Amino acid sequence: MPLRVIVLAKQVPDTKNVTGEVMKPDGTLNRAALEAICNPEDLNALEMGLQIRERYGGEVIFMTMGPPRAAEILQDALCRGADRVILLSDRRFAASDTLATSYTLAQAITTHLSPYDVVICGRQAIDGDTAQVGPQVADKLSIPQVTFVDATPEYDGAKFRILRDLGRVKELVAVAPPVLLTVRRTANSPRWPSARLVLKYRRARCAFDIETEARRQQTRVDELLERLRPRGLFIETWGAEDLNADLSRVGISGSPTKVKKIDNVVLKGRDLKLYGADDAGVRDLVAQLVEERTFG
Repeated sequence: MPLRVIVLAKQVPDTKNVTGEVMKPDGTLNRAALEAICNPEDLNALEMGLQIRERYGGEVIFMTMGPPRAAEILQDALCRGADRVILLSDRRFAASDTLATSYTLAQAITTHLSPYDVVICGRQAIDGDTAQVGPQVADKLSIPQVTFVDATPEYDGAKFRILRDLGRVKELVAVAPPVLLTVRRTANSPRWPSARLVLKYRRARCAFDIETEARRQQTRVDELLERLRPRGLFIETWGAEDLNADLSRVGISGSPTKVKKIDNVVLKGRDLKLYGADDAGVRDLVAQLVEERTFG
């Protein structure tokens, strides 16, 4: 039986470039000032989804919530083999914390993508490092979750057999679909975009890009859509109304988390003392540790 796989992803700022200067007065990131990439573990989630499709058949739907520029990672997902991509973008979604984000994603799945068999996302995003969105989506969908997944699940037609790595121990979990998985970076090696698919999808556009292009060409939006849809080059774009969303639960109004302050911490090296790799060096090191009351 073919499986419907939904992969949730996030476009994130490259964290090595995040400093106090990129924070806005309301405590949110000025993402436009940063280089944006696909969250690394979400690429592992996509790879897992593609492997499930290759083994058992079905389709892989790749979805993200973000500003119009987030369509970049959707275009990349198409080039890696995703069957369908969806952008959740609305000004009212801006400044969402994990609670509002998980509500919006779950609402999109419930409203438009049911029935489904498995939802996959990266273990956590590198910008927030909370690891909350996946479990919160599972809770809102009222489906079981398996976190820290470390290998592509096996499916016997009734249940998934899932290996999870908890650090000191590994578990093998059996669970019937639908289920949500969060994936570790060690689970697989994401495939590169296909050159053939890059040529096919290089002109894929979301609704916002089409509106801009229509103004530039002085043509109607529906005319451009007529050209793009038959070729699979239109990136589906959904806003709050499309999801029948409760506006009190999206964006900043639905986000109780507030960032009050951010500090840019730079770790500086101190004086360095080298000890020889011989008995004398070991005696000197032990004496130093005893003197500093590290032990002894």
